[in-house]
Amino acid sequence: MDYTDLLRRLSLHDERVVAEVLCGSDPQFEGPAAILDPRSLALVRLAALVAVGGAVPSFGAQADAAINAGATAAEIVEVLVAVLPVVGLPCVVAAAPKLALALGHDVDDA
Repeated sequence: MDYTDLLRRLSLHDERVVAEVLCGSDPQFEGPAAILDPRSLALVRLAALVAVGGAVPSFGAQADAAINAGATAAEIVEVLVAVLPVVGLPCVVAAAPKLALALGHDVDDA
């Protein structure tokens, strides 16, 4: 499936496309990992968590995935700076302690 077909199907809320993309049942499209390297994918997912106000365990899982894929803690924190103009300061401020905990730091101890 090419990207235009994928966009069309997502726009139409085609629930089958989700299964095809996430489960890899479409040999033409092997999911996000086929397009993005694991490091970039984990960083993008961290950015999404900032935008939607993700939970602490989600930040932990994606921070672990990013580190396991070769990202540094500094690069992970840079995600907060990168999304700041898009999501706004309140989202970044809310995400900062969650990300700190995911990286093994307790901002309340500081």
